[in-house]
Amino acid sequence: MSRPVVLKAVIFDMDGVIIDSHPAHRDAWRMFLRTVGKAVSDAELDFILDGRKREEILRHFLGELSEVEVRQYGERKDEIFKQQSLQTRLIPGVIDLLAELQNAGIAMAIATSASESRARHTLDQLQLAERFDVVVTGDDVARSKPDPSIYGLTCRRLNVAPGSSVAIEDAVSGIQAARAAGLTCIGVAVHQSRDQLRKAGAAHVVENLLDLSLAKLQGLLPRRHGRLTSRTMVMSVR
Repeated sequence: MSRPVVLKAVIFDMDGVIIDSHPAHRDAWRMFLRTVGKAVSDAELDFILDGRKREEILRHFLGELSEVEVRQYGERKDEIFKQQSLQTRLIPGVIDLLAELQNAGIAMAIATSASESRARHTLDQLQLAERFDVVVTGDDVARSKPDPSIYGLTCRRLNVAPGSSVAIEDAVSGIQAARAAGLTCIGVAVHQSRDQLRKAGAAHVVENLLDLSLAKLQGLLPRRHGRLTSRTMVMSVR
């Protein structure tokens, strides 16, 4: 006999899932790199879109940097992004989905590779900060996606089992991170193709969040086979 796993939490990436900020990011990174004498092509800037931490992006383009330089350059780039952030817009359907999940008592979190200062600024600016129980950023983990640590940490802070959680991601690295941590993952095909996201392990792919609902998310979770014992319940949340 099988029974459905009950959905306990939904964990959202931020850029490309909550907001379509990638155009503003490209402009901000291009402008920042010009200030340090580095010209980059659009193709080279694709590197920033795959869930990478700011430190990793800086070292990719500028080579070996001291921790002081990483911090100073990162702060300069974030200031430029804040000036460009009027270009950002909410992904269609996000407000209705957040409201439905909140009304149903489903825990919600952000798991983003962005710095804490930028993530907090963005959520405050969009008046979304209060919607989320937990916000985990690139500053909270040592390794960026596709390493699963950011999703493991988010689940621990929410006090939920990965198997009862759904992640929503727009990048291959994010989907790989969520799947490696044991979550079911939905892909949002804003900047990467449906095929790329499915091959990375997305259980379902959408163009935006208009087609998502609590019922749809619940239906994507796997079914648990066999009798659910107290021992199984204890093990599932470890």
